[in-house]
Amino acid sequence: MAMEIIKNPAKATWNQLLKRPTQSIADIEDVVADVFENVKSNKDAAIKAYTKKFDSVVLEDILVSEKEFEDCISLVPQELKEAIRLAKSNIEKFHSAQVSDTEKITTSKGVFCWQEKRAITNVGLYIPGGSAPLFSTVLMLVCPAKIAGCKNIVLCSPPNKEGKIHPAILYAAKLCGVSKVLKVGGIQAIAGLTFGTESIPKVSKIFGPGNQFVTVAKQLATKYGVAIDMPAGPSELLVVADESANPVFVAADLLSQAEHGADSQVICVSTSKKVLEAISVEIIVQLQKLPRRDTAQQAIANSKLILVKNDAVALALINEYGPEHFIVCTENNNFFCQGIENAGSVFLGNYTPESAGDYASGTNHTLPTNGYTKAYSGVNLDAFQKAISFQKISEKGIQGIGPAIEIMAEAEGLFAHKNAVTLRLDSLKNKN
Repeated sequence: MAMEIIKNPAKATWNQLLKRPTQSIADIEDVVADVFENVKSNKDAAIKAYTKKFDSVVLEDILVSEKEFEDCISLVPQELKEAIRLAKSNIEKFHSAQVSDTEKITTSKGVFCWQEKRAITNVGLYIPGGSAPLFSTVLMLVCPAKIAGCKNIVLCSPPNKEGKIHPAILYAAKLCGVSKVLKVGGIQAIAGLTFGTESIPKVSKIFGPGNQFVTVAKQLATKYGVAIDMPAGPSELLVVADESANPVFVAADLLSQAEHGADSQVICVSTSKKVLEAISVEIIVQLQKLPRRDTAQQAIANSKLILVKNDAVALALINEYGPEHFIVCTENNNFFCQGIENAGSVFLGNYTPESAGDYASGTNHTLPTNGYTKAYSGVNLDAFQKAISFQKISEKGIQGIGPAIEIMAEAEGLFAHKNAVTLRLDSLKNKN
């Protein structure tokens, strides 16, 4: 069945039209809170009970052993190993370029200020497993963590029915230098990283994508003093295409995100009805050939083909949506490139598939979804670091800015603040 083309929707309807197919947090919060309380109290025992309940496997030890790492190496095909190494190299190049030099600034005579980056010591990474084990996400998170200088990198991923983690995930983790890998997924993994258990170290910040339950769990973790990379839920893609676009390519890109999950969403916006019709037909053709077509079909049911009058309307609608992934295939690519305000990652031209960013071009694929691109960036080197400010003031420096500090502190009624400066200024007067 062909996708419906929504023609020139009024701006007043955009909010409803662009609504994501996600459950409300209220539907999930109680379940997440119960798991958190249980893990906080019962630690590994709770983790193992939930692993049995949700993953249908009983584990004696949730920590991946050195032997398991060794065994996985022979199970990963050589061509996949080579592909992973190529991707790792490109990801490292892209994130290494984000290292910034320390620059000392003289804000006033005798007043020196600068900022230095410090790595977050303990970080936790969540890697989805299940039907699509995302070993690529291992590269996306561990590479910048290592470049940033994080000392302890803990990785959690759900086990399969045999109680094992996918060999490619373990291979990538070993290749990149992960400190510990634990066979635990879902809400319980996030809770374990939040509180710490006998096996899972407590971390300061949690990274990684997941389903809606994992997203809500990460948000709950922030109530316990643990930072998160961003709210990152079901995957989404928006393509803007005109008659210069290749409908076959666009349909393939839309389906590449639709196959992530039934709650994924893909949208195509165009000024050409002819292009949208061609894309709709091509989606039907390609969908039949996909192993994950049932999943993709459910996502397509949540998706839209939208006809608009011109590029300006298209850009306004796209910025309102704020897509995680944004592909631009138009004769006017610069217009969209310069005008986009809300997007996680942008892909320009007919030969730049979103899949390139997912795997091997070098950019990071851990990105904000559900409209959070309006306030959040995707994962980058800075996400694994803290910025600490420094300052040093000389005698002449405090004499120069001291009177302004006294006046401001007194105006705010903070006389101890004023006195901290006054005593210094008086001591310099006496000294002279």
